Order: sequence, then structure tokens, then C-alpha cells
Amino acid sequence: MESRTEEEQLALIKEWWQRNGMPLLTGALLALVAVFGWQGWERYQSSQAQNASMLYQQLLETALNPSGEPDAAKVVELGNQLKSEFGGSQYAQYGSLFVAKVAVESGKLDDAANELQAIVDQPADKTLEELARQRLASVLAAQDKTEDALALLEGDAAAAYLASREELKGDLLAKLGRDDEAHAAYLKAKAALAEDAAVGGLQMKLDDLAKGDA
Repeated sequence: MESRTEEEQLALIKEWWQRNGMPLLTGALLALVAVFGWQGWERYQSSQAQNASMLYQQLLETALNPSGEPDAAKVVELGNQLKSEFGGSQYAQYGSLFVAKVAVESGKLDDAANELQAIVDQPADKTLEELARQRLASVLAAQDKTEDALALLEGDAAAAYLASREELKGDLLAKLGRDDEAHAAYLKAKAALAEDAAVGGLQMKLDDLAKGDA
């Protein structure tokens, strides 16, 4: 077998490079981009979280005004800014809970329901979903949409929120005149409470139902 000429060897090297060299180099470059890109992304995420935290803190200070009269317009403005800049995040949704709270205090139940429904539809986590679900049920009940409120509370709740959900369910059932079901819900709420938890208010509701049956 004749030895390859220098030109042939060069052509073979070029051919190998086209088949293998470029993909290998591209892969190495992509790996470097991924490493530095990830570091940059982490810095960006950290900066975003810090900015969201600061904005959320400002909203809290506005909503929980020591005077007891929060600036409702400012709360809404900050809540909208959180949703605009950090939409879907925990900070934005916890901000929406406070926007809803201030709306209820201002008698704007439709606005409160819209804020809470948005969280229920796409919650950032299970805790936010449950908090928004229970508060939305309360708002709907205040709008005389008790059946709709009750439907929100169907299904199981996490153990940490079972007592509050069942007590609220009992309130709604009692409002509808379904006293037996309300009594069962209150008992379930009581059973879900920790042994050292205060049960005074819940026990009063149970006692009131018993009096009504007497």
C-alpha cells in the first residue's frame, strides 16, 4: 500500500475536523457558555429576589399602617408593580393577599375576589393556594355566593390548614341551614387542632348548634 502524499494526509485531517473537530469545539464552547451563563443567571435571580423582597416590604408597611388606615391606592399600586415585575412569584402573590385584605376593608369585594382567584388559579405554592382559597370562600360568602364558596372548600386540605378549612366550611353550612353537616365540620375542625390550641370560639359554634336543635 502506497504511503499517502502530504496533500492527501492534509485532506484527511480536514475531513476529520469537519466531522469531529467542529462539533467537539462547539460542545466545549457551549459548556463554557452554560457555566458562565448559569453563574450570571444565579446573580440575576439573587438580584431579582432582593428587589422583590424590598418592594414586598414596602407593600407590607403600607398595608399594615400603625394608624389602622392603610393607603389603599398605594397598596394596589405596589401590588400591581409586584405582579408586573415579578409575576407569579411568591412575593407577588403574598402581595396580592394584602391587596385583597385592603380591598375587603374598603368594601371592594369584587376586587378582592379577583386578586384571590388569580392565586387560586395559578398558585406559586400549596400554602398560597390554601390561604387564597379560604379567603376567597369568605369573600364569596360575603357576596351571598355561599354555594360557590362551599364548592371551593371541597376536597382535602393539608393538615396544617385542615382545622381552619373545616371551621370555615361549618360556617358556610350553618349559613345555608345545613346544621347537621355544619356540626360535623366543626367537630372535624376541633379534632384537627393541636391539643394545646384554643377552641373557645369553635366550641361556642358547636354549643350554638346544639341549642338550635334543643
